[in-house]
Amino acid sequence: MSSAAGSLRGLGFRRHKNKPKPKSKSKAKSRPKAPARPLEYSLLLTATMCLLAFGVVMVFSASSSASLLGATGDGAYYLKRTLMFGAFGLLALHVLARYGLGAVRTLTPMFLLGAVFLLLATKVIGAEVNGAQRWIVLGPVQIQASEIAKVALMLYGANILAERPQMTRDLRSLRPFLLVAGAIIALIVVEPDLGTGMVTAFSVTALLIAAGVQIRHLAMLAAGIGFIVFLAVLMEPYRMARLTSFVHPSADASGAGFQGMQASIALGSGGVFGTGIGESVQKAFYLPEAHTDMIAAVIGEELGLLGITILCGLYMMFGYAGFRTAQRAKDRYGRLLAAALTAMILVQASINLFAVLGLAPLTGVTLPFVSYGNSSLIVTLAAVGLLLNIANGGTATAGASGTSTGRGSSGFRLLDGGGSARTGGRRATSSDRSRRHGGTRRAGAGSRRRAR
Repeated sequence: MSSAAGSLRGLGFRRHKNKPKPKSKSKAKSRPKAPARPLEYSLLLTATMCLLAFGVVMVFSASSSASLLGATGDGAYYLKRTLMFGAFGLLALHVLARYGLGAVRTLTPMFLLGAVFLLLATKVIGAEVNGAQRWIVLGPVQIQASEIAKVALMLYGANILAERPQMTRDLRSLRPFLLVAGAIIALIVVEPDLGTGMVTAFSVTALLIAAGVQIRHLAMLAAGIGFIVFLAVLMEPYRMARLTSFVHPSADASGAGFQGMQASIALGSGGVFGTGIGESVQKAFYLPEAHTDMIAAVIGEELGLLGITILCGLYMMFGYAGFRTAQRAKDRYGRLLAAALTAMILVQASINLFAVLGLAPLTGVTLPFVSYGNSSLIVTLAAVGLLLNIANGGTATAGASGTSTGRGSSGFRLLDGGGSARTGGRRATSSDRSRRHGGTRRAGAGSRRRAR
């Protein structure tokens, strides 16, 4: 056997051992492990998808009987439209979460001008529904310009306050932004859509708080806005009726107080665990707009206190993750935008839930991710895409000046917890402190001291 093996080796045959081949270094380097997603990213995505699934189920439950008996005769009519527009919204979420922050910041002026144009067009060619002219109807698609305008305003505000942090020193410096915000809110209110106008105003306030505006200046703004809201309520009889029905709901139970009373009956009928999905009585014969403004009342009747608690818990999870994203963002623009978008969604959810629970007057504001709505669903999911981009470490450079808005150039330290002195919205450097205490240093002063 040994001679045979030797002859084979002499002919060029060698004995190979079955050893595993080592992996090439190039292949090992070409496949790096993807970094783990931050906790805020996972919480935002989980809360959004749970709320969206919650909404799909409840829209079908709240609208099936009414749409079956209505003009369409299709019990799944609103379900199909919710799934279709939800798919468009998820596509926008995916694109913006991966690539969108820089492009959105560059295109912010175009978004703002487009939103203003749509608001003006709504007053000219908008369709009137229930006395309000809020939608532009293009075949099967309804565009609600106010939903687009409030997000465009948040983008504009985050951009301008990130580029010019010195604007937060006083109200005079804030005048350019406040004029733009006031004009957009006024165009929303005259549609009339006071509810969305209030959501936009509160969101702007949250943005200013995040930017570091002083409390006394915010108090002055709040007093002015409160006076304007009071005048807006007095100008429209139906708004005054809603306010009086909130104070005395049983005074006009068959008129202005009807919707609030039916919502209270629905919530009371649900008890702790509810009557079961699809078993609501109020949605079919008594509760107006059950699949839009009043969907929380249907949730309370069918899923009880437990369902409302889960719903509020998901919004609390979203708010925690959104504000943590703002706190941990890598630049000032990301922090301001994350704070503004998170506040916008939470404010809208709070106004809707407070109205359904009888803690605030009815305003006609939908419940984010859950209520039926074309423009609202797409725009809100797009906003979540921007939040996910920021949570995953995305940044955007300033478009006009070409300077980076990184952490080093940022003057925003409110969410970051810094306590250093600031000059005009910037971190005070050693040269700032020397100018503040000793004036401008003369040229050559240091060389003369060294010469001595």
